[in-house]
Amino acid sequence: MDFRIADTFTDSLARLSGEEQKAVKTTAFDLQLNPVNPGMSFHKLDQAKDKNFWSARVNSDIRLIVHKTSESLLLCYVEHHDKAYAWAERRKLETHPKTGAAQFVEIRERVEEIAAPKYAEIAQPLPSKNLLFARHSDDELLSYGVPPEWLADVHRATEESLLELADHLPREAAEALLELATGGQPQVASPTVTGGPDPFGHPDAQRRFRVISDVEELERALEYPWDKWTIFLHPAQRELVEREYAGPARVSGSAGTGKTIVALHRAVFLARKYPDCRVLLTTFSCTLANALRTKLRRLISNEPRLAERLEVHAISAIGERLFERQIGRSHVASQDVIRRFVAEAAGAVAGQKFSMGFLLTEWEELIDAWQLDSWESYRDVKRLGRKIRLPEAQRAAIWAVFEAVRSRLKEEGLITRASMFSQLARDLASRKQPPFEFAVVDESQDLSPPQLRFLAALGADRPNALFFAGDLGQRVFQQPFSWKSLGVDIRGRARTLHINYRTSHQIRSQADRLLDHEVSDVDGNTEARRGTVSVFNGPAPAVRMFPTQEEEIGAVGDWIKDCAKRDVAPHEIGVFVRSEKELDRAREAVTLAGLPYKVLDAQVETSHGHVSVSTMHLAKGLEFRAVAVMACDDEIIPLQARIERVTDDSDLEEVYNTERHLLYVACTRARDHLIVTSVEPASEFLDDLRAE
Repeated sequence: MDFRIADTFTDSLARLSGEEQKAVKTTAFDLQLNPVNPGMSFHKLDQAKDKNFWSARVNSDIRLIVHKTSESLLLCYVEHHDKAYAWAERRKLETHPKTGAAQFVEIRERVEEIAAPKYAEIAQPLPSKNLLFARHSDDELLSYGVPPEWLADVHRATEESLLELADHLPREAAEALLELATGGQPQVASPTVTGGPDPFGHPDAQRRFRVISDVEELERALEYPWDKWTIFLHPAQRELVEREYAGPARVSGSAGTGKTIVALHRAVFLARKYPDCRVLLTTFSCTLANALRTKLRRLISNEPRLAERLEVHAISAIGERLFERQIGRSHVASQDVIRRFVAEAAGAVAGQKFSMGFLLTEWEELIDAWQLDSWESYRDVKRLGRKIRLPEAQRAAIWAVFEAVRSRLKEEGLITRASMFSQLARDLASRKQPPFEFAVVDESQDLSPPQLRFLAALGADRPNALFFAGDLGQRVFQQPFSWKSLGVDIRGRARTLHINYRTSHQIRSQADRLLDHEVSDVDGNTEARRGTVSVFNGPAPAVRMFPTQEEEIGAVGDWIKDCAKRDVAPHEIGVFVRSEKELDRAREAVTLAGLPYKVLDAQVETSHGHVSVSTMHLAKGLEFRAVAVMACDDEIIPLQARIERVTDDSDLEEVYNTERHLLYVACTRARDHLIVTSVEPASEFLDDLRAE
């Protein structure tokens, strides 16, 4: 007998208290050990339309709903007695007549008896021009997984009723309808991909049902019930994970579309498929690398041998490690040391006045990033879109500053990180055997030119060697540059994910107003953000301005209290501000709400039972049920200090872009609830955030 768990079970388990979860897990283990005669008041639900639904007693009030046949035992749902029974009475497990996928279907008649949804209250059909799917045939809608009994409701759907209707449909049907409504064309799994006659083998079914082989696997699956990505993978994601690529490939998508999920599974897929090869999983910061490492351990906990060939490092850390192993011990100059060397060299150039902001930007984005090592290389370089035109005599004077800096570094036995990666790239090009056959890179939009040059040398144009995941709309640390010029050409191998699983429709659609509908890189590869859909609803975000900081703090404190009353746990709440100067406002709001908090440091380790307080730069990789973004005042975002340092028009545009991206990142950490606040005058970005 196959023993399975459903995503509806893991979702409902996560909503119970800690003690209730422990009792449920014990019952689940007992069911797996003895599925034929389990005891525990195991009985059939007479009121359920699906006669294979059974109830198992967890304690005096908690009931576990099971779907039981002679071939299979499926854990479906768990809740307090009345709610558990009501869930089972409104659903049935069926094999879809068109797709062949196993799916839970909400019983249409029962929904009408309980509370007729808005889309069912329409007395007369609306004019066809207002009906979203009037021109789509029943056969087409069935091919997307729409249950036959819901076809009439789908044909009556309008823009106003679609989201509510989607909540009642199987996930693949809801996603397809949302994509159709936004102008897309859903993909339908072909019969060769469906996994044969087994309804649980269909890709759509694999997203929600998982076979559990032993008690250890069940224990791991129930230990992290919210990490559904470790169990359920969307067919579009699976196709990208398992595809063969002739060269470098990139998957993109807006926040919440599962890019990191794809990167993790891609790394594991490569390690499984090529047992004699080593795989590097990397990202731009140690913080995110630690998060990836934790998730990877959960993903391959039952395959310890894979871990021997799968390494997770921040790209700077693996660069330093490989440099020491292959070239020699390095002494990397800090940013403070570079700043001092530049200031001293600038002071020694008589008769020339250059601002430190200009010189540091020129060093970081041109001289060091592109490893310009001679006057001729600096004289002839294209200044990457910078609008300040420097005559040759002025360039010569500037080069004298940088030549002095380079000499000083050499005298002190120091190198920069850019130099380290450039030397590594040259070394790798001369080696027959790379240290890693494959590299998977998350948050690739924040790679620097030297880091990408190193990865290009590591991949050396081998098939499947390089796989990137990222979002140009979340680029906050690096200037745009040409990947192709450094040997990484992803044209024809770039794909965009459009289904958002982490953020509600209301939050996602409002946050998207901060960015353009399309974002392009320097090489002309375009990431289309239009057409992205979220698969669940939530309350509309609040954007509020206040006359004083005290009023803002009080309002956010009340909002956090209200979240707690809605059963949002403290560790499911995040509060973000632009910089450390505004952290006090966040602390005071949480204190006013009466909840404990933790101010996150560079390790970004959240604490159970504590609200997380952080700057926006540390928000990447985090997610919370409720998020407050505070202190979005004028001159705070975009940060006035950054604007004042600008010496070039293109730099000013870049400041505005990255500041927008920061606010977008902070807002999209929220799953269900979002509030964005400021003290008047507010940031100009809030006008865009509120605009329809």
